Amino acid sequence: MVQALSNPVSFDDFLEWYPDPTDRRYELHRGAIVETPKPRGKHSEVAGFANGQLFLEITRLALPYLVPKECIIKAPDGLSGYEPDGVVLDRASLATSHCGKNLLQLPWALRHG
Repeated sequence: MVQALSNPVSFDDFLEWYPDPTDRRYELHRGAIVETPKPRGKHSEVAGFANGQLFLEITRLALPYLVPKECIIKAPDGLSGYEPDGVVLDRASLATSHCGKNLLQLPWALRHG
C-alpha cells in the first residue's frame, strides 16, 4: 500500500508517524510511505539464519558490532528509509544516532568494504 501525499514525507516525519506497536512493516520510498510485507517462509528462514551466523561470529571475535532485529536505515537522499532483512551496526556509531519508537535512525550511509 502506498500512501498518496501531495508533499513528500521527510525521514524525521516518517519516524514520528511510524505506528508503535504495529504488526505491519513500513518503509519510506522517496518521500512516500509504503507498506511492505514482513518476511515469511523461506525468506524469513534465510534472513534469520544469516543474522544468527553474523551474531555468532561477532560474539566469537568479540567485535564491537550488533545485529538489530529491527531498524530503519536512512538513505543518503533523506527521503527514503528502509528496514533491511539484516544489517551489522558499529556500536560506537550508535552514540550519534537518534533512537525512537524502537527504531534506529542512522544518519550515515553504510560502509562498503
